[in-house]
Amino acid sequence: MRTLEELRRETAICKRCRLSATRTNVVFGEGNPNADLMFIGEGPGKDEDLTGRPFIGRAGMLLTRIIENGLKIKREDVYIANIVKCRATVNGLGLRDRPPEKDEVDACAPFLREQISLVSPKVIVTLGNPATRFILQKAEGITKLRGKWGEYNGIAVMPTYHPSFLLRNGGDAVNTRYKREVWNDMKLVMQKLGLPL
Repeated sequence: MRTLEELRRETAICKRCRLSATRTNVVFGEGNPNADLMFIGEGPGKDEDLTGRPFIGRAGMLLTRIIENGLKIKREDVYIANIVKCRATVNGLGLRDRPPEKDEVDACAPFLREQISLVSPKVIVTLGNPATRFILQKAEGITKLRGKWGEYNGIAVMPTYHPSFLLRNGGDAVNTRYKREVWNDMKLVMQKLGLPL
């Protein structure tokens, strides 16, 4: 079995789909290679594409607060990745992000599957519809699946809202319905991992 670093080197030169033609950087993933907890999102945005790091824009700052203030663990102690490693934009022009298309997901999926296998977390938190549908192979939306445990190759999976959804629906307001629901989901994750509430 190869290492995460070997896998990272392969993704850095990947040309399996059209997203490779418009990316600035491959956004492989980052964090503890032996993490008990892994977060999986949809794909990189503008800030991530520019830096090659996942979840560092506004949504990423909120995810970091969820991890550090909510779960009370350091961001570097979890592992964070996306379904696709390159930014998907409308017309490839870099002006507006779009969800990755099926062929793009299919091209990148082996990388994510191998990342999960190498990290071997105890719990995966899927962020939003695309990540949840991909990992759980279900058609239902996040509002039906969030807060309920699923399973991926023997790993417990907790679907929850994507941080960008939280920002669009309540912004940085402290007490919105969706933030309360995410907090409830994170409490379940903490219980599963044996973390103090």
